[in-house]
Amino acid sequence: MTIKSVTSLLAHADDNMVLAQRLGELISNAPELEIDIALGNTALDHLGVARALYTHAGNTEGKGRSEDELAMFRTEREYTNLLLVEQPNGDFAHTMVRQLFFDAYQMELWRDLSTFSDTTLAGIAARALKEATYHMRFSSGWVTRLGDGTEESHRRAQDGVNALWQYTSEMFEGEAEHYHPAWSTTIESALIEAGLDPVADPYQRTGGRSGFHTEYLGFLLAEMQWVQRSYPGLKW
Repeated sequence: MTIKSVTSLLAHADDNMVLAQRLGELISNAPELEIDIALGNTALDHLGVARALYTHAGNTEGKGRSEDELAMFRTEREYTNLLLVEQPNGDFAHTMVRQLFFDAYQMELWRDLSTFSDTTLAGIAARALKEATYHMRFSSGWVTRLGDGTEESHRRAQDGVNALWQYTSEMFEGEAEHYHPAWSTTIESALIEAGLDPVADPYQRTGGRSGFHTEYLGFLLAEMQWVQRSYPGLKW
């Protein structure tokens, strides 16, 4: 397969950067200490992938932009992450449903990219696939427990599915279309095991890949980027 474009590398980096920031918001706020640590580690995994992809994108682009510049000095319109990952955490069930949808997508993505002739990208994808396998086990396990748990946990998990389903088709636009059948099979199986219903409404939100986001991303980036934007070139 061919080398990925800088546009694609940045899109995948943005996905992981934004989700890392979202999950980082849960540190010290998760329902249990063990879950708190697990979500923190998951955030670090996504951050590590984002850093590697930003560095590779900068090197491929050849304009001398570093990972910090690509992450901290691009505007909301320049970010091309999926709308799914910028959605607020909500409650724990909502967070786990969002993670499940994204994990199932990344399992297919990294499996595919690990075969690319671009050895740097293939190496990043191979490592990320190992991490995504754990992430998928964690999120699917919790969605099952919540969906098949109490009446309250089931309601919250179903609410998460209902709210986030509209952001799922964007993952399969363009060259990612061929990931959709495997993703659908995985998610259908997970929802059945959890006793949850898929959403029948065909309405889908899109635009993230083109830089058109929901109202949430601007606030997230403002919090994430304020130190670097206030003190450009700051060194720790």
